[in-house]
Amino acid sequence: MQNRNTTRLRLKDDEFDLIQKYRRIKEESIAAGINPDDVKHGWLKTDKSSLFFKNPNFKTEEKNKFAEDLIKELEQYSPIYPTIKRTKSNDGHLLVIDIADLHINKYAEAHLTGADYNSKIAVDRAIEGTKGLIQKASGFNVERVVFVIGNDVLNTDNLSRSTTKFTPQDTDVNWFKAFNIAKDCYIKCIELCMQVADVDIIHCPSNHDLMTGCLLAQTLHAWFRNSKNLTFNISPKYRKYYQFNNSMLEFEHGDKGKMANLPLQMANEEPQMWANTKFRYAYLHHVHHQDKTQFKSGKDFTGCNVTYLRSPSSADLWHAESGYDNMVAVEAFLHSKDMGRVAHLTHYFK
Repeated sequence: MQNRNTTRLRLKDDEFDLIQKYRRIKEESIAAGINPDDVKHGWLKTDKSSLFFKNPNFKTEEKNKFAEDLIKELEQYSPIYPTIKRTKSNDGHLLVIDIADLHINKYAEAHLTGADYNSKIAVDRAIEGTKGLIQKASGFNVERVVFVIGNDVLNTDNLSRSTTKFTPQDTDVNWFKAFNIAKDCYIKCIELCMQVADVDIIHCPSNHDLMTGCLLAQTLHAWFRNSKNLTFNISPKYRKYYQFNNSMLEFEHGDKGKMANLPLQMANEEPQMWANTKFRYAYLHHVHHQDKTQFKSGKDFTGCNVTYLRSPSSADLWHAESGYDNMVAVEAFLHSKDMGRVAHLTHYFK
């Protein structure tokens, strides 16, 4: 009689294939830009066999600490910003500051792409750009500020160092650190805007960081909840609308739909605002360079101006090798109460 303890079972071909796949998980994860330690568990399957595995190196401490710290910060702490009473004037202007496609935690090296880029450079440009645009607008009587957030403020949307749809990215820090860097950066920029006028925050969901961008917007709302000089429009809706006297403004990331359909879409989604305004503008992002198209109807009235905004973000390796380049800059726009957009401000970076 054969001893069961010494019996060696032969693996079937499909079972052997599963074992081989399991052994290759680590190197394939690294090749895909995924940290193997971020994979909690998995399930490998063939037509006849399956293998469930758990990762003994998966650590939850950092993830739990991040969540706990964020909840504690939101529940227990919010600065008390003193209410500033401001008077409106007939010649007041709206200043739109739009830091487009910042891509915090993108990583690029000059010897490969032509220019260095990382989280520190991103934050420095956002703050310098906000200060520069405010200074350029100082000759105008600014009554309100629209500060646009979102639009790929973060380069990735998960622990796998990839976008919302899992496109791998070159990054310099992990998701947890990138989130806090973006939060602190936006707080500084918004506080700068609050020194000028009351601020309206508008969030544009985007393709690199759809989920994280929405979480970041809610975090900022909680941070500034005690301020009476701020408003927030941070719903998950893709297109956001804003009216300043006889100007209609639309904000979106710019990666969906056809630009030629935009004026009709604006009129359909906000018919009352369209009817009550004379000047209409759409601000789009995503492509990192500027393109202007003037829409006019066949009748003698102003249609809609569509503007793509420049980005302060330098090209990563894929974009550089593919020939995509952009003049790094941030932009702002001034709207008067009677004449629509009267100034276009640009702050360039060397």
